Amino acid sequence: MEYSYKKSRHRGSFIFCAVILIAIGCGAAYAVRCSSDSDLHTSDQPVQVNKQYDERDKKNEEEDWRLVLVNRENPLNQTSDMELTELSNGQKVDTRIYPYLQKMFEDMRSEGIYPVVVSGYRTESEQQQIYNDKIAEFVADGLTEYEAKKEAERWVAIPGTSEHQLGLGVDINADGINSYGYEVYEWLEDNAHRYGFIHRYPDDKTDITGIANEPWHYRYVGQKAADEIHRRGICLEEYLEGK
Repeated sequence: MEYSYKKSRHRGSFIFCAVILIAIGCGAAYAVRCSSDSDLHTSDQPVQVNKQYDERDKKNEEEDWRLVLVNRENPLNQTSDMELTELSNGQKVDTRIYPYLQKMFEDMRSEGIYPVVVSGYRTESEQQQIYNDKIAEFVADGLTEYEAKKEAERWVAIPGTSEHQLGLGVDINADGINSYGYEVYEWLEDNAHRYGFIHRYPDDKTDITGIANEPWHYRYVGQKAADEIHRRGICLEEYLEGK
């Protein structure tokens, strides 16, 4: 009887452990499946940012990386340690601006406007290719090489002078299905500063920026600077000149 009792007790313990292990396994499988599902984003919707990043980003708010000026007079000083975050469509941005871009896009979608980042960070070689292609386009339209180069530079920054190489500039357009371009541009013009972004190349500042109006190009400068730039109707060059 004693042997039989012990054997029965051991068998019961074994069954109990087996049930627990199966439950844990099912829970893990479900968690993996949910994690996989959460990675399936549409229209550039960025993933959630964890609390650890938020704390690190608060520290970065005290630095001046947000106000680096890049234009023809101030070519880019390349940094090899830039940390980038990849969006769901393959475009990349400086990791430090990621949570602000995410929040802005979430709020736009909540109002029925669906944006997409069509161009984020670019390497110098990628910028060079875009620059060359734009020159070739104007030459094909009948301009001389010199004329084509001058015209191209109104629309495409010379390699080494593009904010896209900073990772802080993004070209934002409509998804082409749920929204129109003008809806995105109007919303950004009125609201982007609340998230730290500015319309970098406005129509009335081309004589200062050297770039034609680009209603899709937005640059992260931080909320304080963005608020003042928007309120005063100035561009980044004017803001930095007055600091």
